[in-house]
Amino acid sequence: MFSRREDWNAAVNQFTRERERRSGLLDLTISNPTRASLSYPEDELADAMSRAARSPYDPEPLGIASAREAVARELDCDANDIVITASTSESYSFLFKLLCDPGDDVLTATPAYPLLAHLAALELIELHTFPLELHRRWELHAERVREAMSSRTKAILVVNPNNPTGSYVRRDEQDALATFRIPVISDEVFFDYSFDAKPTSLVRDDLLSFVLGGLSKSAGLPHYKLGWIRVSGPDKDRAIAALELIADNFLSVSTPVQKALPDLLRIGATIRESIRSRTRRNLDALRAVLPAPITLLPVEGGWSAVLRMPQTSDDLAVELLDRGVVVHPGYFFDFEHEGFIVVSLLTEPDVFDEGVKRIAS
Repeated sequence: MFSRREDWNAAVNQFTRERERRSGLLDLTISNPTRASLSYPEDELADAMSRAARSPYDPEPLGIASAREAVARELDCDANDIVITASTSESYSFLFKLLCDPGDDVLTATPAYPLLAHLAALELIELHTFPLELHRRWELHAERVREAMSSRTKAILVVNPNNPTGSYVRRDEQDALATFRIPVISDEVFFDYSFDAKPTSLVRDDLLSFVLGGLSKSAGLPHYKLGWIRVSGPDKDRAIAALELIADNFLSVSTPVQKALPDLLRIGATIRESIRSRTRRNLDALRAVLPAPITLLPVEGGWSAVLRMPQTSDDLAVELLDRGVVVHPGYFFDFEHEGFIVVSLLTEPDVFDEGVKRIAS
């Protein structure tokens, strides 16, 4: 009756079953900034949307001019290089349609956010993976990429910084990716949340590249549903023309949100600073209290931290539920070994401190 794009009746794993039957848990997995006890300038946001709501419908497939110009000012680029979408997920969907035929594959690094596999499956393509290597930092090595490539590999997808490891793609690693001479998609929704690193955006003149961003993370406004693609490199004009054709079949981005975008980006800068303060504060707290058997793995940016636990049980996250704490088990992100858990640095500080205390005990 239904297509075979997805397993529509996939079994619910033990961790999810156990979590659903408990209440009063300390949730250290929160990723929605609007649910993280952050202060939002609600009146300013309401005023911006009220003014924009009076705008007539303006169906521009690549995004209305003022919205593309607003993003271009943020990124210091030409507005003609910007494509406005309804979300980063839609950006992926458009790019998979642009670059791949059914049965083709794209490569990405593990550990990886599980959404990527679903987005690929819904476009009838395969997601192949190569491992990041953990040394003094999480590193991307060209040899691992080459081993994962097939005759049907059409793009390399990186998350910069990676979710959940928080590792940026350094310039030398970007240069290594460029040697494969296939398009690169760089998801940079967490790019603005660096701790100590000085990151480099994956914008290149020698390689067709697509950099993804959006209001959800950079402005802490996931409910305003607007993302963007910055296109660069050889054939960018042809790629943008093709993306215009794809987007013209959907026209999914709200006109009022596009009209309000210059104001939303300005207001979002304040929200972003609040998020930066929260993630920095929680990372410092984590470093201060973890006992020696538990290792905080290197993190350069983003909203998550990875802990390596002394236990290697498959049920580690379930055991922590018994202590009243919710964490992401490492297998959610395809860690190669057991004993890893992932916590959100976005968590409200009192909840975070008590949750980490219980983990440490």
